[in-house]
Amino acid sequence: MRKSLQYPIGEFKAPERVTNDDIARWILDIEETPERLKMALTGLSPQLMDTPYRHGGWTVKQVVHHLADSHMNSYIRFKLALTEDKPAIKAYDENSWALLPDATELPVDVSVQLLESLHIRWSHLLRSMTKADYDKRFYHPGMGSFISLATTLALYSWHGRHHIEHIKLVNVH
Repeated sequence: MRKSLQYPIGEFKAPERVTNDDIARWILDIEETPERLKMALTGLSPQLMDTPYRHGGWTVKQVVHHLADSHMNSYIRFKLALTEDKPAIKAYDENSWALLPDATELPVDVSVQLLESLHIRWSHLLRSMTKADYDKRFYHPGMGSFISLATTLALYSWHGRHHIEHIKLVNVH
């Protein structure tokens, strides 16, 4: 069976039920994302950094900078949901962000370093949260619904792995 280029690990499916083991596994994914990303980038030439992982997809450089953009937004969403009652978050146009000069011109190391620091803070926050904290929600205007922090954690566990697999595809194609 051939891997989907758009969804190499499959599409995200929100969990119906969340266990403590799930949360622990997802936090570990968050903690390990920067190191997994560095490993996926090892040995990629400058030419490959500017290569899209699929026709119509982002370049490796854009994917790495997108990870930083997206994970910063998610971290802030966690903090908002932990400190406010069901806040409405600000959605953003990730495709437009990926076209900005900081995502198309800067070396990937800038975002890798940012992710390393961000994920240290994020995983520390995640480990301090209670079950009740993971039940807290924020309103996502782009989706038109409330999303729990447990589901958001599951999403970002998937998100990092998803985009790291995109980077690995560049070495294959």
